[in-house]
Amino acid sequence: MLKAFMLLSIPLLVFSQNLEYTSSLFHHTVEITPYLNKKESPPKTPVINDDQTEQSDSTQFTVITLIDGSELFGTILEEDEEKIKFRTRVGVEVQIFRNQIEEIETISGVMIEGELRRPDPNRTRLLFAPTGRALPAGSGYFSVYELFFPMIAVGITDFLALSGGISLIPGADKQILYLAPKVTFVDGEATSVSGGILYVTIPDEGNAGIAYGVATFGSPKFSATTGLGFGFVDGDFSSKPMLMLGLELQISKVSKLISENWIFPGSDESITFISLGIRFFGSHLAADFGLITSPDASGNFPFFPWLGFAYNF
Repeated sequence: MLKAFMLLSIPLLVFSQNLEYTSSLFHHTVEITPYLNKKESPPKTPVINDDQTEQSDSTQFTVITLIDGSELFGTILEEDEEKIKFRTRVGVEVQIFRNQIEEIETISGVMIEGELRRPDPNRTRLLFAPTGRALPAGSGYFSVYELFFPMIAVGITDFLALSGGISLIPGADKQILYLAPKVTFVDGEATSVSGGILYVTIPDEGNAGIAYGVATFGSPKFSATTGLGFGFVDGDFSSKPMLMLGLELQISKVSKLISENWIFPGSDESITFISLGIRFFGSHLAADFGLITSPDASGNFPFFPWLGFAYNF
């Protein structure tokens, strides 16, 4: 019975291998004299017009938040103990006295139609499955899926990550242990390719898992992930692969839609799972909610709910 539960849990665990930052449009400063006067607060500056809109690109920004709540995005040119010389993304150079500054932060992001969109901190995973993207060395995350499946992952190098955990199923005589190393072969701006193994075991009951490869294509705004894996039980591999297709679409500064679809080979016919979810995220925390169904599902509510949280560090 425990082995059957372990086999049924493999798709769920494979899947799991995988705040908004207030941002205004760039301030197009027409007059910068107030910045040179310590006694005056920085003016409220107009946002850029449509014809001044920046093209979407992924890069790092220095964000200076002023004491009146205004934000400037750009690059620090010079600085000393008293003031900062700053060039905004629209090319305007200003001097800002430090007593007018609330906070200075360097972040990564994507400018889309003048709006800064933070990257998804949980970009190495879809709802459940891993993406092809690498987990950078020294970074990691702690995640919990369906309340009973915690996991921790750490980037050992820029191309090797290790993750694992133990289930917390109430009332179970034995818990499920899982380990998932992942190696990234290519990690580019538009293409990332990785491979790994999910190893699952119940003490004294045997082991199972999946050896897989995944590739992610696209941009932070929209991307697609394809995957292929071979399942195994006690060292015996399946002769037919599992297939996966995932899609990500960022719809706001702090949210994205995710779809993940699987085809599992069966003895007579394949089993298909389709999912659609939404992720809300800030600079470190991501929360997922989704619904999983199958074309063969029936009943008044033929969906299985999915809930996941991840804190990235």
